[in-house]
Order: sequence, then structure tokens, then C-alpha cells
Amino acid sequence: MMTQRVNGTVAVFGEALVDDFGDRQVIGGAPFNVARHLAALGQDALMLTRVGLDENGARMRAEFERFGLPMAGLQVDAALPTGRVRVERHGDGGHRFTILPHQAYDAIEAEPAMAAMTAAAPATLYFGTLAQREPASRDTLARLLAATDACRYLDLNVREGQVTERCVFASLHAADIVKVNEEELQDLFGWYTHMRLPTDDMACADVRHACATLLRVFNLTGLIVTLGPRGAVYFGADGAYHATPAPSAPVQLADTVGAGDAFSAVFLLGRARGWALDATLARANEFAGAVCGIVGAVPDDHAFYRPFIDRWEP
Repeated sequence: MMTQRVNGTVAVFGEALVDDFGDRQVIGGAPFNVARHLAALGQDALMLTRVGLDENGARMRAEFERFGLPMAGLQVDAALPTGRVRVERHGDGGHRFTILPHQAYDAIEAEPAMAAMTAAAPATLYFGTLAQREPASRDTLARLLAATDACRYLDLNVREGQVTERCVFASLHAADIVKVNEEELQDLFGWYTHMRLPTDDMACADVRHACATLLRVFNLTGLIVTLGPRGAVYFGADGAYHATPAPSAPVQLADTVGAGDAFSAVFLLGRARGWALDATLARANEFAGAVCGIVGAVPDDHAFYRPFIDRWEP
């Protein structure tokens, strides 16, 4: 049973795709994970994506319906297939991922996306980098960013071989708040501060100075760094530094798939609801940890969300 919605739509732009294991298909894509979490937690979300006229596209439409996401943001492509990542298992238990090129989410059209954005009038626009790898979707996102006064939240979410430094540079300039993991922060340090700093102590003067440089160079209001089991930190343009540790009672680990997406969803939920920053970070961390206790990025049962809704609602 879906919970009642709260005002302040979050628009989410990017890929909805299927991780194809051969014998099973798992619906994913970082933006789609974020949108589904937001909707399940009672926040209005507009997912802007494009799928194929195929079986996987039908799966995506069913997910839109299951989470109550508006169909205005869902485009259908008669030629290109629904996004797919081919996952090959290795004998040692590892996996090899191949992100297939020329998928429907690479061709998100501007006019219907603009119309859906205008109607929703979102307070926040979430975007990443994978859906910018080809010109059509990249140009559509640029138009959306230019036309909105919404807060721009960038989840860098770099995928090897899919994203160029030029795309990262442009995305950072377009953003207000940026979320990265430690590896991505190291990349940003190397590219834009010409330093390679250890990140085991995020409160040290050198790291704080380097993060302040990133905030200044890209005119950001906030930089979030997720640290896995060590929690997360937030650097503000005003010099603010907020750190939150991982939950004191971690769940039994199933996998870490989608933990960053879960964090982003609750961070955006907290901003929409006016939570204090420390509470927002702690709740985002808690929810990300809980997602690590299930297999996959999004639970099969909406009952998973109920305890969080009950504790977080005023």
C-alpha cells in the first residue's frame, strides 16, 4: 500500500535498464532506483527516461505502475531497445558487466521531457553521467537544466569506459549539490586540485581544503562523500562540515548494490521535507545500510519501507 504523497516533486533524469544475468533479469539503473525509493517513501517523483517497445520495456512500465510514478516521464522508442547490462558470472563468484551501447535511454527526447518537467514544476532535478554518453540524451538534459530553477543534484556515478572527464566537468558546473564516493572524489582531486590525497581521515585539513577548492571552482553549495561502512560527510560552501557514522547496528550484508542510490533518495527526501542536515545524513546512511541487507537495489515488497515512514513522518 502506497503512502500519501508530499508536495515538492523531485524530477529524476536518466537510465532505466535491466541487469541481464541470462537466467534472470533485474530492473535497475541508478536514477530509476532513486525514483522508485522516493515514490515508495511518499515523495512525488517524476522519472524521465526512455525504454524500448519490447519485453523489458513492459517490465519498466509495470514498475512505474507498481510505484505510482507518473507515465508522463516515460518515453517509448520504437527502434532502440530498453537499456540492458549484460552480467556474466565467473567461476570465482565474481561478475563481469557489459553496459550495452545505443539503448533507448540514450535517446531521451527533449520536447516530451520538457513538457513533463513544466507540468510537474519540480523543486529538485536529479541527474547522473551515464545517460549523457550519447548526444541525444545529453542535449535533452542540457535543455532541462537550462530551463529550470530547481536545485540540481548530481550523483556522479562514473562507469568505466562510459563517461569522459569532459562530461564530468560540464556536469559539475551544472550542479548545485554533488554526491560522490571515495574513488570518485580521488578522481576529482586529481583532475581539478592536482593533488592525490588519502581519504581515510575526511576531517583533515588537506582534504577539507581540497573539497573547499572543488566547491569554489564549480560554484557548488554542497559536496557529499559516501564512505561505505564509515558513513558519509557533507562539505558546504559556507565552510560547514557534517559527518555521520554508519549505523551502530548494521544489518547482515547481502550485497552493496544500490546503496548509493538509497542514500541519494533519502537525502533528497530530507531536503524536500525540511529535515535538519544532520538528521538527513543519518537517515540516508541508515536507509542505505538497510538496502545492503537485501539482494538487489530495490525491495520486492513495499512493506520494507513502512518502518522508515513510520519513524520519519512528523
